[in-house]
Amino acid sequence: MKLTGVVVVTYNSAEVIERCLDSCGDLPVVVIDNASRDETCALVRRRPGVTLIANADNHGFAGAVNQGVAALATELILLLNPDAELTSRVDELEQACGEAGTGLAAGKLVNEAGQVQKGFTLRRFPTPGTLVCEVLGINRVLASNPVNRRYRCLDLDLDRAGEAEQPPGAFLMFRREVWQRLGGFDTQFHPLWFEDVDFCKRARDLGLKIRYVPRVTARHRGGHSIARLEWSCREVYWYVSLLRYASKHFRPPGYRRVTAAVMLGCMFRTAVEIVRRRSFRPIGVYGKISRLAGRSLISGRVGELSFLSNCSKATEQRQL
Repeated sequence: MKLTGVVVVTYNSAEVIERCLDSCGDLPVVVIDNASRDETCALVRRRPGVTLIANADNHGFAGAVNQGVAALATELILLLNPDAELTSRVDELEQACGEAGTGLAAGKLVNEAGQVQKGFTLRRFPTPGTLVCEVLGINRVLASNPVNRRYRCLDLDLDRAGEAEQPPGAFLMFRREVWQRLGGFDTQFHPLWFEDVDFCKRARDLGLKIRYVPRVTARHRGGHSIARLEWSCREVYWYVSLLRYASKHFRPPGYRRVTAAVMLGCMFRTAVEIVRRRSFRPIGVYGKISRLAGRSLISGRVGELSFLSNCSKATEQRQL
């Protein structure tokens, strides 16, 4: 039996899935498809030795990962995005996960030109100040500010191995025992964003190390499935997951600073998007997000999110 199995979560990934699967070689692979409407499932079914779990509905990234891990019998799990291709063996990741006190390991992500994806390959855990700068657009407008440099690890040499805080779920190996201790990925982060950050944070809170091994590499296109989402849904999903993470991991004062910043940031984003899209639609989109943040500011937690189902329907209609 192989030591490592691969979990790939797909969502309308026909354009990239074959190259991803080719790169996995003889490793056992489970593909969990979240109700794609393209040829993803048909392409995967042609692959002997690849297990396909075709969900009738979108279970979200976290839910699909949990399905994939449960379907494998290997000791180590490599989580790989469908738009990522292994460009080296994973032996050194396996060795890193086997070190005492280590539960997770990640390699280096590079773009099509072979250049390291700075700002994404490694990040540090977000603080309240980090997320305030994110939602106010400061990290985008002034990318060289010290908060952003620290958060996106722009101060690190990404060719040097060492401990890490938050490698992305696009290319992450972990021991099955760690996944079991953590109760899997948290499906409250539905359908996507911040579930991998939460997983790494909870692992570190258990005292486990996360190793970064840059000699293990994967070529990563980035943003493939996200581009299939309807714009308003992308905005809602990101803000909701951000608020969930802040609610779960920050103390009340820090969480309330983030919610207040979301409300203020939505005012700026509304104005910018009205001009950019030449439409008043952003008023409704950011109004929903701002109202959620306002309720969260008062209650100290993220409330019910009935409007998420409307986003799912809008995305499905866009694909028809």
